[in-house]
Amino acid sequence: MKLLKDIIYGVRIEEVKGNTNIAVESISFDSREINNLSLFVAVKGFNQNGHHFISSAEERGACAIICETLPHKLKENITYIKVSDSSESLGIIASNFYDNPSEKLKIVGITGTNGKTTCATLLYDLYRLMGYKTGLISTVNIKILHKTIPSTHTTPDAIRINELLNKMVENGCTHVFMEVSSHALDQRRVSGISFDIGVFTNISRDHMDYHPSLDHYIGSKKKLFESLKKDSFAIINKDDSYGFEMGREIVAKSLFYGINESGNFKGKVIENNISGLSIEIDGYEMTSRLIGEFNAYNLLAVYAVTRTLGQDPLTILTILSNLKAPEGRFEYVISPSKITAIIDYAHTPDALENILKTLVSLKKGSEKIITVFGCGGDRDNGKRPLMGEISAIYSQHVLVTSDNPRSENPKKIIEEICKGISPSKKNKVTIIEDRRRAIKAACEMASSGDIILIAGKGHEKYQIIGNEKIHFDDLEETIEIFKKTQE
Repeated sequence: MKLLKDIIYGVRIEEVKGNTNIAVESISFDSREINNLSLFVAVKGFNQNGHHFISSAEERGACAIICETLPHKLKENITYIKVSDSSESLGIIASNFYDNPSEKLKIVGITGTNGKTTCATLLYDLYRLMGYKTGLISTVNIKILHKTIPSTHTTPDAIRINELLNKMVENGCTHVFMEVSSHALDQRRVSGISFDIGVFTNISRDHMDYHPSLDHYIGSKKKLFESLKKDSFAIINKDDSYGFEMGREIVAKSLFYGINESGNFKGKVIENNISGLSIEIDGYEMTSRLIGEFNAYNLLAVYAVTRTLGQDPLTILTILSNLKAPEGRFEYVISPSKITAIIDYAHTPDALENILKTLVSLKKGSEKIITVFGCGGDRDNGKRPLMGEISAIYSQHVLVTSDNPRSENPKKIIEEICKGISPSKKNKVTIIEDRRRAIKAACEMASSGDIILIAGKGHEKYQIIGNEKIHFDDLEETIEIFKKTQE
C-alpha cells in the first residue's frame, strides 16, 4: 500500500481535483480490476481508449483516476489527476508503486527488428554461468533465476514489467536482460525504467500493420536511446544503415560494433558451416554453436555489452562458445536419412533472407533448400509478397502454407504471398494450406543432404485460426514425421 502523492512523483501533472494524501492498494489500466483502494489509469491504447471506461472504474469504487481529459461530472471522494500523457504516466506510477526496482538492477534493453531474443537469452545464460543472479524478459519466456514464466508479449505492460523487476530484486537478481519492442516504446510501456545499456541490433520492415510508416517504426525504436541517461551506454550496430540515427543527439555514450565497419568492437567471420561459426572478436578467435553471419552480429552485440559492463574478454568468449541459440532460433533436427530440418522464427523479409542466404552459403553441392512458410493474419500484409519473392530466389522448392491466419482467410494470405513470386519461379511453388501437411510434404520431397527450412513460428507451440488457439509445434511435427519415415 502506498500514498497517492508518492506514486505520482515525477508524473507531468496538469491539474489535480481532490486529495492526494490517500492510500492506494493497487493500480490498473483495466477497469474490471478496480476496487475501492485502486488507482485507475485511463490509457489511450491501440484498440481501446481507457477514458471510455472511467465511469466503470468509478462504479467499482476507484479511489483515484489518472486521465488526459477530466470527466464532465466529478464524483465525490475520488481524486482526479489530469496528465499530459497517460501512457507515460502509467510507467512512472508503476515504477514508483514497486519502489523503482529498475534503479536497483543493471538493466540491458535490446531493440531492433531481428536478434532481440537471441541477444537477450545469450546474455542471460552468459551472466548466469559467470555466477550472477539474472533475470530475462523476452518473447520466448520470462526467467527469474531458474524459474521460467511463460511470455505473452515481447515486452509486457508497464505494471507487469515493474512487478517482474520487483520480484527479481526480491530474489537477489543483479542483472536483467530485456527485449524492448517498438510497440512497447511507442506505447510508453518502459517509461520510468532506468536502463544502464540500450542495444540496437538492426532495422528492417516489420509491424507495418501497427506503425503508419517506416519512419514511425524507426522513431519508436529510437525512444529507447533517447531515454538513456548520461551515465548509460548505447551499443549500436554500425553496419546497419539506421545505426547512426539511433546514436544521434542522445546524452548516453555511444559505442559501436560491426563486421564491415570499424568501431569500438570489431568482428570477423572466419568460417561458417552447419556445425557453427568461427569468429574473431577484438583479436580473439572463438567458435560458436550458432550459425550464420546474422548470429555473428548477435555474438558481437553480446560481447560488446559484457565488455562494457566490465567483464574479462577471455571469460566472455570461453563461456559464449558453449552457448546454444534460444528455442526456435535456427533449431535443427536431422533425420535418419540425413535430411536437415531447421525451425526458425524468421517472420520478416530481412530475417528470412538472412537465414536463406546462410543456408545457400552452407551448401556443398547439389543439395536442395526446401522452404515452408506462411505469414500471420491481421498483421502487416505489405511484407507478404516480399517474403514470397525472397523464398523463391533462394530455395529450390517453396511450400506456401498457413502461419497464424487469425481472423483472415488463409487463402487470401497465401495469394498475397504468391503475388511476389515471379512467373519464371512459379514452378518452384506448391501451395498447401494445412501447415502439418505442408511440413510432411517437404519431408517427403527431400533427399539425403537436403535442407528444409520451416520458418515463421519458431518457439510458438500453437496456431491461431479464427478465435481458436490450437496446439501446434513445428519442431514436434517434424520430429514425428522423421520418426515415421524411419519405421
